[in-house]
Amino acid sequence: MRTMHYQSINKGSKDSTINRIKKPSGEHVYFCLRSSAFGPLAVVWSYIEGHASISRVLITGSRGSIHKQLQAAYTNAEQSSCSEIDMTADRIEAFLSGEDIRFTIDLLRFDLCSDFQQKVLRAEHRIPRGSISTYKKLAEIIGNPGGVRAVGSALSNNPFPIIIPCHRVIRTDGTLGGYQGGCEMKKTLLEMEGIRFDSNGRVVFF
Repeated sequence: MRTMHYQSINKGSKDSTINRIKKPSGEHVYFCLRSSAFGPLAVVWSYIEGHASISRVLITGSRGSIHKQLQAAYTNAEQSSCSEIDMTADRIEAFLSGEDIRFTIDLLRFDLCSDFQQKVLRAEHRIPRGSISTYKKLAEIIGNPGGVRAVGSALSNNPFPIIIPCHRVIRTDGTLGGYQGGCEMKKTLLEMEGIRFDSNGRVVFF
């Protein structure tokens, strides 16, 4: 297991304002369902300028069942898919079964995130399998060392869990911090990637 250290990026902005995830407006929203060892998941998507684009990945966890989340946020969404979405959903399912999957971010709707959250998520995406970072380190990476809580909020509201591997960021003391799928899922995902824990449930740094 490696703790990641990056060169600082995007130092120009100190914006620590976190906008809640925006919902697509004026477009038809679809969702694609899959099952996994951690429960059902959904990929929420739309056609943007003729191309399939992902606005959310919903996982079962602290925010309730997939159908409950869909009904709350996307009441008019229609179950449907296309080749690009099917491929992404299949890769998420494979990832959750333990396969070493590397995701691209080409289909993600970053325009639905604040500028600050985009910086956090793009930095987070660079953390490879088998490595971790901390909220503090990630704040330093994006050029906002005082924005640890804001980084935590940005990851808590990550619209693209798994594709953006927010489970790979923990607290400085080695404890897990929060996760949309719950702490047990976060711990299991990290263990699947080779991260070790001590008898108190803290990540073993070395």
